[in-house]
Amino acid sequence: MQILLSAGEASGDTYGAQLAEALRQLSPGAKFFGMGGEQMHGAGCELLVQAHEVAVVGLVEVLTHLPHIRRQFRRLVTEAERRRPNAAVLIDFPDFNLRLAREFHRLGIPVFYFVSPQIWAWRTGRVKLIAKYVRKMIVIFPFEQEFYRRHDVDVMYVGHPLAHLPPPRISREDFAVQNHVDSSRPWIALLPGSRKKEVLLNLPEMLGAARLLASHPEGFEFVLPVASTLDEDWLRRQLASGVERVHLTHDARATLKHSRAAVVASGTATVEAALAGTPFAVVYRLAPLTWLLGRRLVSLDTFAMPNLIAGSRIVQELIQNDFTARNVVRELESIIPDGPPRRQILADLTAVREKLRDGDSTQAPAVRAAQEILEQLANK
Repeated sequence: MQILLSAGEASGDTYGAQLAEALRQLSPGAKFFGMGGEQMHGAGCELLVQAHEVAVVGLVEVLTHLPHIRRQFRRLVTEAERRRPNAAVLIDFPDFNLRLAREFHRLGIPVFYFVSPQIWAWRTGRVKLIAKYVRKMIVIFPFEQEFYRRHDVDVMYVGHPLAHLPPPRISREDFAVQNHVDSSRPWIALLPGSRKKEVLLNLPEMLGAARLLASHPEGFEFVLPVASTLDEDWLRRQLASGVERVHLTHDARATLKHSRAAVVASGTATVEAALAGTPFAVVYRLAPLTWLLGRRLVSLDTFAMPNLIAGSRIVQELIQNDFTARNVVRELESIIPDGPPRRQILADLTAVREKLRDGDSTQAPAVRAAQEILEQLANK
């Protein structure tokens, strides 16, 4: 059996690796090729396209990279036509993957989608493309199942992959030694995003907040996990701004677990922070023109996934013009000390964690997804 996998972001790389391992356990000898990152490569997927080569954020930014993105797109389609995989599994990354879905459908390759794009939040009309080209949507948030059923899309909810992972076992002291962090100080985690453009837009204000907190009596250390889709040397160069005590780390989940608070760019990292039980503020910034064009297409008034899951704004969102260093510091100073605001956000995050765990199954979501894909292929 041969399966094409396509993931374009750090989170998708994680999910793709989990899915590849689950499929191989259920179907020994299965082979994988496509697009992804280090984790998918480590799980045995032959990478024809590196995810970071096409992971561009923003409506405007995509235009400047379009020729290269098109070349990588054509490479995947050409190889799919040549190799004729038994199935294609697309993971989030909708602007790229929905176009792949159309091409694979044209080639007669069964298309599955694992981890839904947020079409329920913006550009909802894309659900028509999914209904036409995707055999099965396999979703990880409970409210997504209802959305797709309303639009007559065959859908299965499997639970969130991150919610079923065991907590990081490394102690705070060992983690501090491995990453050269002072364990006697409280840590603030900075997660600026998994793509270069996101980092360039989000990191400066985060570092500005770190500078404002430099003289705080708590003496904070700042920890910044390196996403698998980013080059560590490049990221280190972005830190060359005179901010002391900012340390690059290599495990986002452990970084969050051992941090007192966090500043997290909107995306999958907000789910990681919620699952870690770490109080945090959500931030995000787009290029001005991208924000102007894109904001009109958004149908929700909140962006952070924990808020959407909770049904209320349990974590503060600092988006676009509200995302300033001083506003970040204000939020951190509210949730870092013991007191009612911190107790409330901890309680709310506990409730979100419970919602993210599918109580109907003890199986990992990737295993359930793999079983569904193989059953669908067997019954074709």
